[in-house]
Amino acid sequence: MQIVVSTVVAAPIEVVWRAYTTPEDIRRWNTASPDWHTTAATVDLRPGGRFSSRMEAKDGSFGFDFEGVYTAVVPHERLAYDFGDRRATVVFTPGPEGVTVTVSFDPETTHSEEQQRTGWQAILDSFARHVKGQLASQ
Repeated sequence: MQIVVSTVVAAPIEVVWRAYTTPEDIRRWNTASPDWHTTAATVDLRPGGRFSSRMEAKDGSFGFDFEGVYTAVVPHERLAYDFGDRRATVVFTPGPEGVTVTVSFDPETTHSEEQQRTGWQAILDSFARHVKGQLASQ
């Protein structure tokens, strides 16, 4: 059973999509806590294209690459990808309050489902703050 997290981003779908899929934006928002950051990101946004985000603790104590292959890309609507032996889907649903971004992903076995849900939700919340900050600076 997949874990599902979501957030509402008060921005136009074009802005939300671009921020979610552009490497320079990903480096800014892809973190679950202030003591981590993404130092590099690559995106080949097409089915069969690869993506990678290098996530590291700011103190240098630990880091890992989150990478995979896109299996579906429907601009402004949906992304699906495989990462290792797991799968995830990201759905973008415009509505009156903004765009609901919903991520469904296969859990791993090292951390509890609640820890995984909390971490992925924190990353989505960071994404929403990033987009809000972009809009405020325009």
